Amino acid sequence: MRNKILSALTAATLLAFSIPASTAAADTLADTMATAYRNSDLLEQNRYLLRLQDEGVAQQVAGLRPVINFVASSRWSTPSTGQTDRISLTAEMLLYDGGGRRLLRDAAREQVLATRQSLLALEQQVLLDAVTAYMQVWRDMQVVSVRESNLRVITQQLRAARDRFEVGEDTRTDVAQAEARLAGARRDLVSAEGSLMINSELFLLAVGVAPNQLSGPGPLPSLPDSRDEAYEIGRQNHPLIEAGRRGQRADELNLEAARTDYGPSVSLRADMGIDPADRSGAFEDSASASLTLSLTQPLYAGGRLASNERMALATLHAGQAELNQTVRQVGQQIGNSFAQISIASASIQASQQQIRANQLAFEGVQEEASLGARTTLDVLNAEQDLLDARIGRIEAQSALYQASYGLLASMGLLTVERLGLDVPEYDATAYSDVVSGAPVRSPTVRGTRLDAVLDRLGRDE
Repeated sequence: MRNKILSALTAATLLAFSIPASTAAADTLADTMATAYRNSDLLEQNRYLLRLQDEGVAQQVAGLRPVINFVASSRWSTPSTGQTDRISLTAEMLLYDGGGRRLLRDAAREQVLATRQSLLALEQQVLLDAVTAYMQVWRDMQVVSVRESNLRVITQQLRAARDRFEVGEDTRTDVAQAEARLAGARRDLVSAEGSLMINSELFLLAVGVAPNQLSGPGPLPSLPDSRDEAYEIGRQNHPLIEAGRRGQRADELNLEAARTDYGPSVSLRADMGIDPADRSGAFEDSASASLTLSLTQPLYAGGRLASNERMALATLHAGQAELNQTVRQVGQQIGNSFAQISIASASIQASQQQIRANQLAFEGVQEEASLGARTTLDVLNAEQDLLDARIGRIEAQSALYQASYGLLASMGLLTVERLGLDVPEYDATAYSDVVSGAPVRSPTVRGTRLDAVLDRLGRDE
């Protein structure tokens, strides 16, 4: 397969009908992928969703810490006591719950890791969409160029047919056939230009900017030699598979946490308060303090605890099935990509041979027509065969690149880091490093650091 791909790539560099270079800088495929990564609102949205998961860890960590409250209250009663005021400071902390809250904290951390992998999978999709948009626009530009050339050739054929008709060498039928073929060429050119306009809009959606001059896709990416090798890489690297594994681990921890709800919990509460003197001065200020140690053992909850356990177990089994399905889908995508690469490579080689043969045939038919041995229709048919072969090569080249990058995505290798794109890579851990410890936002060094991270990650944009 590698030899086929290299042969196809060599053929791609020998295009005689490529678009003339513009004086302005042309966009490369790598530039386009970097631009799509930089401009993607979908990635930005999911980065914020990842921060929600990071905050979930912070909330579980907070649940392991004491809760301290300041309470000021007034109570009115009749007939004798009137208004009673109280100012108190309370602190409460869970000492033991069978490890349930720690399990929930660990599950939240696993869910963060799963969400990071899902974000990476989305990054791959954004880059693959950019590749697809680039190759479709590049293909359409090439097709438009070829059809413009074909229109010029048929126009010359029609002019020659009319000249021969004037001197009696061609019939009116020959002229009509050339006119019909010219009308068809104009129709095909308009259709190609319309396809270019449509795919330019898709390019704008996928990349965030309109396409400029495209320099061409460049060299093909390095690919494995066999499907089995690619499949093994995909099992180890595909972000959706890793996200499934992390999610499965989170489900296991959630199930363990649900089972701890059947056991006892121990909490400690401290209360210190002051009852100010009443307004008449009949009572003086009085202070009080208390310390309460509580053990709670659920005896009956109406079936809620068992239901929570069953829900957690069902979620775990559903996640396992989803992970198995994801592995199968990755294998299918890898197999499909290999098949598409093989088909496209063979098509490029066949198109190359067709172009060479049809070029010779076209030139020969033209020469024979000039000697009266061929009709105008023969020349038009030979030219059409050459045109079809050229367009077939363009389409096969576009399909080859899309399948090659699709294979990279199926293996989990279509990322900014692995491709070495010239664009700042989003750090999925920066926000988590600051908030996962549940910091208290205050005018402290840590609070200032949190503000700086939020600003850097685009909170105020």
